[in-house]
Amino acid sequence: MKSEQDAAIIDRGNSACIIGAGPGGLSAARALKAKKITYDQFERHSDVGGIWDITNVGTPMYDSAHFISSRDLSGFVGFPMPRDFPEYPSHRQIAHYLRSFAAAFGLRESIQFSTTVTLIRKDPDGHWSVSLSDGSTRRYRWIVLATGTNWKPNLPAFRGEFNGEIRHSNSFQSGSEFQGKNVLVVGAGNSGADISCEAAIHAKQAFISMRRGYYFIPKHVFGVPADVFGENGPHLPLWLARPVFKFLLKLLVGDLTRWGLPKPDHRLFETHPIVNSQLLHHLQHGNIAVRKNIDRLEGDVVIFSDGAREKIDLILCATGFKWGAECAAQFFEWKHGRPLLYLSMFSRTHRNLCAIGYLDQNSSAFKLFDTQALTLAAYFRAQLDGLDTARQFDQLIQSDEPDLSGGIQFVQSDRHAVYLDARSFTAYLETLRTRMHWPRLTEDMYAAIKLDQPFPKSAAPVVHEVLGESLHGK
Repeated sequence: MKSEQDAAIIDRGNSACIIGAGPGGLSAARALKAKKITYDQFERHSDVGGIWDITNVGTPMYDSAHFISSRDLSGFVGFPMPRDFPEYPSHRQIAHYLRSFAAAFGLRESIQFSTTVTLIRKDPDGHWSVSLSDGSTRRYRWIVLATGTNWKPNLPAFRGEFNGEIRHSNSFQSGSEFQGKNVLVVGAGNSGADISCEAAIHAKQAFISMRRGYYFIPKHVFGVPADVFGENGPHLPLWLARPVFKFLLKLLVGDLTRWGLPKPDHRLFETHPIVNSQLLHHLQHGNIAVRKNIDRLEGDVVIFSDGAREKIDLILCATGFKWGAECAAQFFEWKHGRPLLYLSMFSRTHRNLCAIGYLDQNSSAFKLFDTQALTLAAYFRAQLDGLDTARQFDQLIQSDEPDLSGGIQFVQSDRHAVYLDARSFTAYLETLRTRMHWPRLTEDMYAAIKLDQPFPKSAAPVVHEVLGESLHGK
């Protein structure tokens, strides 16, 4: 006899639960819909878009944020970004694009907005019970986590006492916050470099603290976006590509140490790419100065590891994020703050617990989400149809250890603990799908579910955003 609690559970049978309606969640929803797999999707915010919706509470987005990957290489498969977008779209345009994507494929109807997944439990039969903030509980065959990785600020601790303000970059919105202040930005990832440009323009004095040197890739190479240049150029083996591109950077950018930037302590491609032209401009014009790691704080003064001292009003830490997924964190094995998943998607110990977007890589994310989503959907479909390929893939999840580095020895850091080379990752997934007789990812594969409607005009085109790079190219 069922208990009262069991009776309150809504059994969704052979359905999937997608948690999150940002880019990864939307890509997963489209793939499942195309494979005729029933799913429910839950989003804690009131609209789609994830971090790209600047009204979403907790987003790290800021007014001047733009993509670091270019328009023509960044769109979802079969749904290119409009040609009237600039080559590096703003966050507002990306949010508009994501809403248009959801509308074009009829995805909104299956999303329950303003609903948080509070707890996930694994049932004895291997299904998953999902508790929701509306008080209901539902059972699913599959869980797809698409909650994103840029919501929990990683705020470092510093020695000493500081009289000024210390904040994480996720609280930053506009360069006007720097007006009249001596500002120190800590961290030189893409968002750190981007926000430093705002400090260079608006702050009384601006500094950036860097723990290591980086290779800076200009936004344009010979007049075309850098990623387009790389994609259309010859795909050289790593041993040849590294010296060729290093020479090209020396030709285009020159010796960065003459502007105070430290020399990189690693080889080209071994860290996440810094795609930024504006910071070099501000360094060249003396609008911002480079400092080493913070050693300690003393009242109004920041003392750096080389003994340099600066009077600072605001320390803004662009020091990354802690990967979360609180509702399911107990089911993962973690390494340096990253979940260990087969192909960055599949739990090796809990069948049908999956993720999309839990990866760090060196390319535009949306198309990678698509290749992840198609693999997930094909695997789910094989299970439903009772195909041998589902069992074959189960064995791969347990034992396969592919090298997805592309031969690159990434630096030893938390960020690079599960880092992968996008080209190697895409090629490996394509190879697996071919082996399993699963579909190829083609531009027209979702045409059957695309609604016949034009891409809507943006309500408020942005003309004032001239700075920057976004958090992800993603």
